[in-house]
Amino acid sequence: MRATSKRKLRSLVAACAVLTLAVPLLGWSPTLAQGAQPPKSVRIMAPASPGGGWDQTARFTQTVLREEGIVPGTVEVFNVPGAGGTIGLARLASTERGSGDLLMITGLVMVGAILTNQSAVTLAQTTPIARLTAEYEVIAVPANSPFQTLDDLIDAFRANPGAISWAGGSAGGVDHILVGLLAKEAGVDPDQINYIPFSGGGEALAAILGGHVSAGVTGYGEWAGQIEAGALRALAVSSAERIEGVDVPTLMEQGIELEIANWRGVVAPPGISAQARASLVAALDRMHATKRWQQILADHNWNDFYLSGDAFAKYLTAENERVEGVLREIGLVH
Repeated sequence: MRATSKRKLRSLVAACAVLTLAVPLLGWSPTLAQGAQPPKSVRIMAPASPGGGWDQTARFTQTVLREEGIVPGTVEVFNVPGAGGTIGLARLASTERGSGDLLMITGLVMVGAILTNQSAVTLAQTTPIARLTAEYEVIAVPANSPFQTLDDLIDAFRANPGAISWAGGSAGGVDHILVGLLAKEAGVDPDQINYIPFSGGGEALAAILGGHVSAGVTGYGEWAGQIEAGALRALAVSSAERIEGVDVPTLMEQGIELEIANWRGVVAPPGISAQARASLVAALDRMHATKRWQQILADHNWNDFYLSGDAFAKYLTAENERVEGVLREIGLVH
């Protein structure tokens, strides 16, 4: 790959996502939640089908809030799948407006889906609460796939782009962005990508295990069990260096100058009171401080990427601008 192309691709990735994963603690101030008490009960919306990263994040959040006694009452999780989370987002901003007991999982996937689906509702219409995790992507194929290596897959992709089908999350999300960047690396027109979006990681996993697609892309933690069991063959991870305890080569060590990670967080409905916002921030601050939450991060190879309150709100604004630029560059938004 020419040096100018490498520089351009690095610039794209740097604009896109979380590339160093260093938590900017110096910019984080929990003043909003100081003195606030967590709410008595909480509902958590996973705006995707069961089995994916948003659903996992919602249910682990439920576990810690409940078992650590942070929220003394009911902690309920429910799913509202569809359109990269924008169906759940629309519900949050309309029928749930003013509901101070509700959290919705969000992340880089939703930022992209809002743009590609031309959603009438955006994250600017929510109440930002906290950014939680960041996770590197994995590219995997079924165990019986003819593609033994990433080079095998890329060569076939380059030779006949439409014949290689990619399963991943919703259109415009981090999975789709990664495939788009791979296409640019391979010299393939992004418009020729045969990308099949699914509303949850469980559905994408079923498609790849059933041999209905050539390859799949998702956060490593979602398919770690199937990879370790040998049902899937992991060809690459999107980290700069190998993930500790994960015997999968990176894209970069295989000659692809690309690093990208997905982040996840939580927002609340618009129109909630300052007291309700402070209570929700306090609950997440306390969750983040527990040993149980830190163990969950370690167990699922999730990076601690915590940021709450006003600092997270500023991050969301900047992230929307970065992602829109990348989606335009790789042809996913026109």
